[in-house]
Amino acid sequence: MPVEFLTDDEAAAYGRYAGVPSQADLERVFFLDDEDRVLVDRRRGPHMKLGFALELVTVRWVGTFLEDPLDVPVAVLDFVAGQLEIDDPSQVKRYTERAKTKLDHQWEIRRVYGLKEFTSVEAELREWVAARSWTSGDGPKVLFMDAVAWLRERSVLLPGLSTLERLVAQVRDDTTKRLWGVLEGRLTVGQRYVLDQLLEVPPRERFSDLERWRKGPAPRGSGPTMVKALEQVAEVLGLGMADLAEGSLVPHRRLAELAKYRKDMARLSPFVHKHLGVHGAYNFLLPDLAPGAIRDLRDPDASDDDEDDT
Repeated sequence: MPVEFLTDDEAAAYGRYAGVPSQADLERVFFLDDEDRVLVDRRRGPHMKLGFALELVTVRWVGTFLEDPLDVPVAVLDFVAGQLEIDDPSQVKRYTERAKTKLDHQWEIRRVYGLKEFTSVEAELREWVAARSWTSGDGPKVLFMDAVAWLRERSVLLPGLSTLERLVAQVRDDTTKRLWGVLEGRLTVGQRYVLDQLLEVPPRERFSDLERWRKGPAPRGSGPTMVKALEQVAEVLGLGMADLAEGSLVPHRRLAELAKYRKDMARLSPFVHKHLGVHGAYNFLLPDLAPGAIRDLRDPDASDDDEDDT
């Protein structure tokens, strides 16, 4: 199950400063109000006040505490120091001399501002991601970004990057398996056989019908190419799978996604080829077609020699 779906830049920006905040952002997020100043002024010494204030504004901006609380842009340091009337911001270097100091300050900020630990909402987030994945069919990156927003809106400290990536990937994979389980359960024995035959390579052919459909005609706008494309559409429609979408428990948007994106099609059939997964990409939005619009399927009990004579 792949979990690395973010780009290097996106991963690097997670839970960190991804550049220098704009002046508008500094004034909106990094401003210390009266309540903030009361907490900050309880510290002794300018380095303690400035270090505590940086911890406070940083968790507001990036959603978590930094391993190195002084790893902030210079513009942030200067803006916060100016509010505290500290002429020499470099004094903040003394803040990390005692390791326990930042832990005590982070705990106090959690308590005063009601910040929650990820573990306290993990089960709820799993349910939310599962619901979004089931109804929308969004990709892992979109679900990941939405999960970050969900956590931020609820004042939850962001977990480690790999923790949230694994959660999103696992829940989305489980939802996909559930989706295919629902669709698989609606197949009749005959429909299973028809789909299974799509994996077979006919005599004197190089590809199965499924692979041929996946590749499609050459992407040219000529008349013959368009005719071939229409003939292929007729073959697909001839499968007669329209009834699978009727009364389905699968959301319509999810079905539309299946019709739009046909990935991993070689994993269609678990019915005869047990080593193949069911999590392929059938197109279930298909109307019925008149008899004769698609060639007859091979008789599974006939030998290859018999077929050559027909």
